[in-house]
Amino acid sequence: MTSTAIDPLLLQLAVALVHRPRANLQELAKAVGVSKATLYRFCPTREALIERLLDEATVTVGRAIANCNLEQAPVDTAFKALIAGFLESKELTQFLIFHFRPEFLNESNPDRRWLDIQKTCDDFFLRCQQEGMLRIDISAVALNEIFFGIATSLVESESRGRVPRAGMAELIERMFLQGAGA
Repeated sequence: MTSTAIDPLLLQLAVALVHRPRANLQELAKAVGVSKATLYRFCPTREALIERLLDEATVTVGRAIANCNLEQAPVDTAFKALIAGFLESKELTQFLIFHFRPEFLNESNPDRRWLDIQKTCDDFFLRCQQEGMLRIDISAVALNEIFFGIATSLVESESRGRVPRAGMAELIERMFLQGAGA
């Protein structure tokens, strides 16, 4: 989701938590090939690890969205960049699929990052409609939800070995635009 390097251990732990959602620190340490002491220094509790991963994923998604220049880039270019950014860090995407919480999008949540991400994407899909790239009989909000539904489903399917990684960006683009294209 971003060109900024993410700690490889953090990415391995994200995948380990997806595949072993109830694992304790010792089991997670073994899954990623480090000692429990090393993992403890990295994050002293499982809950702290999940929070650290959620924070990293939030920052990464926000950075990817910002790098797409959704507000000003030509909509077709920005759309392809959005897909590429989404697929860049599939480990964190997989983690978010399993650990995203509805309260992240609650208006009363003091951490507004997910609300800002959602609004930026809603505004982008509205711009796509205004510029004739997407049909107008489906709301921009619904298009945003449909897009991320397709993208997250395919990332999750790829992690289970049902969909190949090769050509996934084109598949997401084709499936979305053929149903929502103007």
